[in-house]
Amino acid sequence: MKSLATPLAAAFLAVAAILSLSIGAAQAIGSSSSSSKAQSSEYQQARKLIDASDYAAALPLLQQVVARESKNADAYNELGFVQRKLGDREGALAQYRSALAIEPEHLGANEYLGELYLEMGDLEQARERLKVLDRACLFGCEEYSELKAAIADYEARSGS
Repeated sequence: MKSLATPLAAAFLAVAAILSLSIGAAQAIGSSSSSSKAQSSEYQQARKLIDASDYAAALPLLQQVVARESKNADAYNELGFVQRKLGDREGALAQYRSALAIEPEHLGANEYLGELYLEMGDLEQARERLKVLDRACLFGCEEYSELKAAIADYEARSGS
C-alpha cells in the first residue's frame, strides 16, 4: 500500500508556494509608491519636514519635485497632504486627483482624498475612496483602517 504522506506533502508545498506568491503580488500591488526607484533628495527632505509638521517648508520642495517629475504619484500625494494641512483644500483636491490619475489605486492618495472629502462634508465621496482602498488592500492596510476610522468618527459626530 502506497503512503499518502508524499502526495499530501507535495500538495501542501504547492499550496504554500501559491499563497506565498499571492501575498507577494498583493504587497506589490498595494504599495503606495509609484515606482521602485529611489525618490529624489528634495522629496526625501520634504518627507522629513512633513514628519516634523513643517508643511510650509515642505511645500516648495514638493512643488519642485512635481514640476520635474510629472509622473510621481507619491509627490503629488504628499503635495496634496501639505496643501490640505495648510488650509488649501482646492489645491489639495487637485493634487490628489493628479496622483490618482497616475496611479488610481495609490493607497495614500485614496486615504487622504477620503479625509479631505470628510473635511468638506462629503461623506459619500469619502465612502467611495474607502471602497477603492478595500479593493486595493487585499489583506487589509493601514490606509483602509485609518479612513474607515475617520468615517466612523465623522458619522458619530454628525449623527449620519
